[in-house]
Amino acid sequence: MAGLSLANLALDGAGPKKPSLQAEDIRDDVARIRDNTKGRVVSFEEYMYYATITRAEEKDANARFIAARGPRTFKTVIKGRFSKGHLAPDTSTEATTSPSGLRSGEKGRRDGYFRGGENGDNTNGITAAQRQAASRALRTASWGTIFYLITTDILGPLGAPWAFAQMGYGPGIALYTVFGVMSYYSGWILWKVFCGLDSYVFPVRGYGDFFFRLFGPWARHFINIVQAIQVLLTVSVIILSNGQSISQISRGPSGNSMGICFVACMLIFMAAGLLLGQIRTLQRLGWLANLSVWLSVTLLLLCMASVVYGPNYAAIEASFGLAPSMPIQTFAGTPPPGMATGGVGFVASLNGLNVAVYAYGGALLFVALMAEMRYPMDFWKSLLIAEIFIYGIYIFFGICMYSYQGQYSYNPSVQGIAVYSLQTAGNILSLASNLIAAVLYSNIGLKVVYIEVFHELLGFPDLTTRTGKIWWAALIPVYWMVAFIVGAAVPQFSYIVGLVGALFILSFTYTFPAWLAVGYWIRKDAMIDREERFDPVTKNYNYVDRGWKRWKRGFMKKPFFNAFNLFYFFGALVTCALGCYSSIESLRQGFESAIANSLSCTPPL
Repeated sequence: MAGLSLANLALDGAGPKKPSLQAEDIRDDVARIRDNTKGRVVSFEEYMYYATITRAEEKDANARFIAARGPRTFKTVIKGRFSKGHLAPDTSTEATTSPSGLRSGEKGRRDGYFRGGENGDNTNGITAAQRQAASRALRTASWGTIFYLITTDILGPLGAPWAFAQMGYGPGIALYTVFGVMSYYSGWILWKVFCGLDSYVFPVRGYGDFFFRLFGPWARHFINIVQAIQVLLTVSVIILSNGQSISQISRGPSGNSMGICFVACMLIFMAAGLLLGQIRTLQRLGWLANLSVWLSVTLLLLCMASVVYGPNYAAIEASFGLAPSMPIQTFAGTPPPGMATGGVGFVASLNGLNVAVYAYGGALLFVALMAEMRYPMDFWKSLLIAEIFIYGIYIFFGICMYSYQGQYSYNPSVQGIAVYSLQTAGNILSLASNLIAAVLYSNIGLKVVYIEVFHELLGFPDLTTRTGKIWWAALIPVYWMVAFIVGAAVPQFSYIVGLVGALFILSFTYTFPAWLAVGYWIRKDAMIDREERFDPVTKNYNYVDRGWKRWKRGFMKKPFFNAFNLFYFFGALVTCALGCYSSIESLRQGFESAIANSLSCTPPL
């Protein structure tokens, strides 16, 4: 995942064609709806029943939208890119979601569909019509817009040259290719599960909703807690990275002075994020998120232009202890001992692999992106084109920089620029975009922690109340301080990025989707079409059987597919374990050799 992932910022901001901002109050109301209300647990089959109806309605609505829009031209594309996303009201939708339309007792499929929302599933005074109108209001993004958001979420190539320096050309290209293909497969799984479980009656809003609907409340709590930890560590990584940027700027063109104390550099960035973190809604930062895309492109060009001046030998020696006396070398295979800064042999390759894993992280946000789409069935197009584009950038930038800097490639590349003026320009651009990202992640992370722990377990007030807002203002400094302590305690950027990538990014991008695939398709294929059916009036599903016999039938419907997903799941677990081992081992060696020091004034580069 790009350390500066900003797609979810655009979801809350004024990104291209994001009219969901106009329904922000409705979004908050929908978020309060629980799927197991008034003591009734919604079954997996009920979720699928309403999802089937929703997909059919979306197909009809999308056809009407395309007919009303007319043929696409260059002019309409440009005009649409800068529009605010206001859409003409869909009269058919209004008719079916209005209270009068519900009272009219329209017969057939829709009648049972809306009664499903009224019959005990209403919370906080939200009626079925309001809930479904809210769901439709939030679904306006085209697949082209989602391509843009996936790209801004995932793209983060500044670590690719260092990854190639640990693995060599051959293994580097192979692993970036394999992880790129598998990340697309994981996205495909999430897309299929979303289309099978999301509906206007029971909209899917987050990654944890999948696990709740397949495995129960414990699974959602587990996923949300892991997500909160991941986001906290991501903020820590951003604090550490930008502390290094501030330190480089403060040391001047000679680079001989220590500049500002490194801990103080991290404190400066933490203070800025702490103040901006008081913003509970990020809608005003949307255009800055779009600007950050161009900042990232500018950074890439700046890094490639700087290679004519050679690597930043001082940063490499300070961070990894690699002496600058050797000639620059590149390798087709795994670099020999002493020629990789990530360790020796297998450990170095694993550290490079961790960075490759981190580069494709972003599946955590795919659910939120699909929930914004007018026609989610088109998500595969956005994902495929985005993955191909991102893969091409990683390979091109990684090989280009590694070819010129060899074993002296640095992570992130912008801090490996040798010329102070170019380095400072890159660091300033990086600081600007990273600050937006850090505020975003702290916002998401604290909300998850507040809802999961403080609100649900400890009885704290809702964030929309005045007391809840006061608690938010008080907890934001605590959150940033914890993130600062984590970042300052482990001041070795590449290794902590690898650890976060192996333990969390890999899990959300590869392990958890495989787990979802096993549970979803076994339960789906266990259903018997002609003998079992869901009754939208009684909310009952007439199961033919339960238990092991049912699970076995579901598995054997697609035995090779399910076996592959099991293999994928366990393979991802093994990769996670190996990645954690290499990162922890490298961190241990770094502390033993005094290259990395906790809470030290000496900068690690």
